[in-house]
Amino acid sequence: MKRDKERLLRRQKHFVDFYTKSIHSNCGVFGIYNHPESAILTYYGLHALQHRGQEAAGIVACEYLEDKKRHHFNVHKGSGLVLDVFSDELILTEDLKGNSAIGHNRYSTTGASGRRNNIQPFKVNFKDGNLALSHNGNLTNTSYLRNKLQEEGTIFQTTTDSEIILHLIAKSKEKTIEDKLLDAFSQVEGAYSVCILTDDKLIAVRDPYGVRPFVMGKLEDSYIFASETTALDILNADYIRDVEPGEMIVIDKEVLKTQKPKSIIFKTAEKYKHCIFEYIYFSRPDSQIFEEKVDKVRRNIGRNLSIEQPPPDKDDPGDDDEKKVIIINVPDSSNTATLGYFNEAIKTNRNFKHEIGLIRSHYVGRTFIQPGQDNRKLKIKVKFNIVKGVLANRKVVIVDDSIVRGNTLKMLVDLIKKAGPKEIHLRITSPPIVSPCYYGMDFPSKEELIANQHNGDIEEIRKELGVDSLGYLSLEQLLDAVPKTSAKTDYCTACFNCKYPIPVYDIEHKEKENFED
Repeated sequence: MKRDKERLLRRQKHFVDFYTKSIHSNCGVFGIYNHPESAILTYYGLHALQHRGQEAAGIVACEYLEDKKRHHFNVHKGSGLVLDVFSDELILTEDLKGNSAIGHNRYSTTGASGRRNNIQPFKVNFKDGNLALSHNGNLTNTSYLRNKLQEEGTIFQTTTDSEIILHLIAKSKEKTIEDKLLDAFSQVEGAYSVCILTDDKLIAVRDPYGVRPFVMGKLEDSYIFASETTALDILNADYIRDVEPGEMIVIDKEVLKTQKPKSIIFKTAEKYKHCIFEYIYFSRPDSQIFEEKVDKVRRNIGRNLSIEQPPPDKDDPGDDDEKKVIIINVPDSSNTATLGYFNEAIKTNRNFKHEIGLIRSHYVGRTFIQPGQDNRKLKIKVKFNIVKGVLANRKVVIVDDSIVRGNTLKMLVDLIKKAGPKEIHLRITSPPIVSPCYYGMDFPSKEELIANQHNGDIEEIRKELGVDSLGYLSLEQLLDAVPKTSAKTDYCTACFNCKYPIPVYDIEHKEKENFED
């Protein structure tokens, strides 16, 4: 039985690795305070954040036991999608009772992905009561802190960086939980958006650079923290504001009376360094992050790409609609950027037509591979199908968000070629990816990135992908497309230029990079 379960988990992980693209998102966090159905609302919040992590999910709810006059933390978590982990409704209504809860969707960026004890939220009981934590991001001084804590006698239960925060809180000699948290976060470095649940408080903490998105909302008398506003929308909750970089917000019974959340700015940075890839790919287009709507920014990115890398013109200057160059998107991440690309292109040239040339299946399950079949190509065909009547004998422009290894895109191009297009032109809404991310995104190693394999030679990349032309958006035009909501707003672009805004002191098995001052 155990062996069968392990085999099923391996198959599930194999499925998730492929069908969530070659870049893997970080994690999604959610927290709610003061609601009798806190676990149910957390479940829906996590469902709206499923795109940020498909490997595992968990919820911790705080229940007050009247007969024992104490608080108790109820926990349920497991591997798989939110729908699978909480497939039995009794888990939410009976097992996870409580008026406050936090939840987490996981995609592992540190820590072994297959280990159950790495699944968040993490829960501990220490001298000051119960405490649970959900973390999105990566710490960059993990090894140093882990070694230091182990030398002091700390025993670790997981292999993730998030557990370090728990131990720093528990070991702090400060008196109040707020001061213990400030003490702990003064020692960690890196990217973190964290929800913390105690017996009587819900606390949100965001790193001084604001790398990952983090928002605060309100549903009647309940307060909510979440990675993206989509988690508020599904509950009809109101967006209040972003959790500021370097801010700790505390929600407790006093806040319910005053309606004024307690805010502490514990550390400031000269410039914020929001992850620019959140706008390119990771966040949902219907979200608002970094105080701007993702859909709007993606359209701007597509527009700039169209100006910088326009589509080819048609061969025949006549008005025959069937001879127009067609522009298609790779569903679903490039949908809105493609609209921006097309709308800009037709301003000066009416010889373009926006079409749906690829259909994506949203009901993909396990694929049973028969001997002799090409495993990878079959997976592409299960995920996508071509609309032959749209693509045949046409010049086709494909808009996609990024190229990482290039393997999946190469197979997709081969699939499109079976429809018999006249030409295939590829346009990418980001610059070439040349370096991994150390702040919470699971990019491959440098050696696996197609841009590095060809030493940045776009023509060589084009040849490997088998397209007639290839155009990337430049970093300058990408930065032009994203918002500058304040004088401190800036973006992390390390995956495009190797300039890391937060020093990475000790990433295991990875060499130290060049860092910004």
